[in-house]
Amino acid sequence: PPSSQNNEQGSTLRDLLTTTAGKLRLGSTDAGIAFAPVYSTGTASGKSGRTMPNILDDIIASVVENKIPPNRAPKINVKSEVKDEPKDDKKCIQDDCSKRYSDIQYSWICDKHVLWLRDHKNSNNWKLFKECWKQGRPVLVSGMHKKMNFSLWKAESISLDFGNQQADILNCKDSIISNTNVKEFWDGFEDVSKRQKVKNGETALLKLKDWPSGEDFKAMMPARYEDLLKSLPLPEYCSPEGKLNLASHLPGFFVRPDLGPRLCSAYGVAATKDHDIGTTNLHIEVSDVVNILVYVGIAKGNGVLSKSGVLKKLEEEDLDDLLRKRLKDSSELPGALWHIYAGKDADKIREFLQKIAKEQGLEVLPEHDPIRDQSWYVNKKLRQRLFEEYGVKTCTVIQFLGDAIILPAGALHQV
Repeated sequence: PPSSQNNEQGSTLRDLLTTTAGKLRLGSTDAGIAFAPVYSTGTASGKSGRTMPNILDDIIASVVENKIPPNRAPKINVKSEVKDEPKDDKKCIQDDCSKRYSDIQYSWICDKHVLWLRDHKNSNNWKLFKECWKQGRPVLVSGMHKKMNFSLWKAESISLDFGNQQADILNCKDSIISNTNVKEFWDGFEDVSKRQKVKNGETALLKLKDWPSGEDFKAMMPARYEDLLKSLPLPEYCSPEGKLNLASHLPGFFVRPDLGPRLCSAYGVAATKDHDIGTTNLHIEVSDVVNILVYVGIAKGNGVLSKSGVLKKLEEEDLDDLLRKRLKDSSELPGALWHIYAGKDADKIREFLQKIAKEQGLEVLPEHDPIRDQSWYVNKKLRQRLFEEYGVKTCTVIQFLGDAIILPAGALHQV
């Protein structure tokens, strides 16, 4: 507005919202909020059309309740909005939650960095999850496989139904991608003798990369798609129709992220000589991620570690006491090893990896981002250096059959 009207319009956001509220032509929506015309309709040709949204009107509309009469400004009592919130979230999270959430089975792992919800059926899980999620912490929910039709997710079942499909298969050691028959991948999933060999005779560590994904998943595997959706943890947040799943309710003019689902399948490292490689290198996702371990194959053949050998390897990791206890539980089946870092440590990790690249004589270009390029799996020796030189501690999580790992956008992780 012209400078002469500044006082009338108000100099703060609160003034702007309250003075503008009465001038909006109010209507109501199913959500019970006021709205302003987001799109103008009508074009020169007389046909209905849309122009760019009026963002300011949209913001105002989303915060003004339709109970406010248009002829008077609303009273916004900021104190009453916040007085019911816990005074200290961190104190509540670590000390007070046993009193407030006594009906929820949960534990803290990784030095209280990760919330572990042990009963996937508890309908109140989302309340504690909300407290944790506000602080950007990862969450583990166990037992999701108990809700699923296990036969659908067996390797032989997927191979039988879709073996004739073509897909990109990644060799995790040298990052070579080839387009090949899916059956070839699944034949070697639990039989090492049927796996591809690389030039030196070693067994290849293969990954079926995001096949199928998104709409292809739903169209190609409708039964599995429905089984997955009904088995999602914390449906208030994770279900596509969840009332607290913000990505599902974005206005149409936003470019939506690819929310999947994606099927990620990979051979275990146990059958390879080099245990310092991973099937998913260090990277960041642009949206929150739910990863459910729906099947764990037990590979057979020469050179494969026995189950006790795999457990011994996992026990060499820097594990939480509760995770060590789970490893000794014969009813639990470990399948994936995760290393997770907080988003706030991204710059330190990026600087560290560029430093290591220079030490190894690799070319470091100005535009090169080792995290975005997903070019590193940070092995145990490097994880120790990262802690000693930069103070960045690794959060190590073992994912067992049926575990759902929920990561906030921006969290770095490798598998």
